Amino acid sequence: MQIANVYRPMVFGCQAGDALPEVARRMTEKNVGALAVLEGDRVAGVITERDVVTALATSEDPLSLTAGTCASTDMKVAGLDEDTREVARRMLDHGIRHMPVDEAGRLVGMVSMRDLLAVETWTE
Repeated sequence: MQIANVYRPMVFGCQAGDALPEVARRMTEKNVGALAVLEGDRVAGVITERDVVTALATSEDPLSLTAGTCASTDMKVAGLDEDTREVARRMLDHGIRHMPVDEAGRLVGMVSMRDLLAVETWTE
């Protein structure tokens, strides 16, 4: 099955300068585990629940941190035409639970490990 059949086509994001409490609030409101981190209209990274928890646990002043300082900037992306199993393997290999989905160099959505697990459950 292709990523185009399972990804979430809505992109929820935050600005790189947004404080961590705002980032956590947005994740909660949108019921998502990751947000695209934007610098203007450019995607600069991805911030996940794990990034927020790590920042809270390791920083002396976590309220002073921003999405941009805590986000993963070495982004791996999935293409719409990629096979779900290949993407799942790449996510496992890199320890990623949320991956941006790209179409012709443009962010069009996200796919999560949960999305990919659901595909395997449906196809058995």
